[in-house]
Amino acid sequence: MHIYLQLFVSFFKIGLFGFGGGYTILSLIHKEVMVHHWMTQSEFTDIVAISQMTPSPIGTCAATYVGYTASGGNVAGAAIALIAVILPSFIIMTLICRFILVLKGNRFLEGILTGLRPTVIGLLAAAILFLINSETFVDYISVILCILAFIASFKYKVHPIFVIIAAGIIGLIVY
Repeated sequence: MHIYLQLFVSFFKIGLFGFGGGYTILSLIHKEVMVHHWMTQSEFTDIVAISQMTPSPIGTCAATYVGYTASGGNVAGAAIALIAVILPSFIIMTLICRFILVLKGNRFLEGILTGLRPTVIGLLAAAILFLINSETFVDYISVILCILAFIASFKYKVHPIFVIIAAGIIGLIVY
């Protein structure tokens, strides 16, 4: 029972402070996973990869998988982590929708939202930095692939699907 409470509290907290979407909460999930020793860095890196391949938000996929793994392979742990990470957003959006017309143009609300924007960028940067490790970048070819993927998508605006397919083919050939 203790693990379920830990999962709920941890993922509710993540859902409450995870502004900016799935990638921004990866650093928060990583912190909780490492603090509670629910899995190794290598296992967490695998979760991120698996979560990116599934057709749903990365944050909810990662939460579900962490909950499942941390609870010893119990579906209840996965469900608790998933519900806990979604619940704060559901509550906040319900309240915002109820009061949005009243708060529209409110300078305090505008100030809060303006302050949150750079925070989202910082959380995205943290997610990127903790994914750069010896398990993700195994050799110089990994670094070259990362740089080429960045250039292709950022400078040449290559569709991400084509970048992923090309990287998969290169990985199949090289590794």
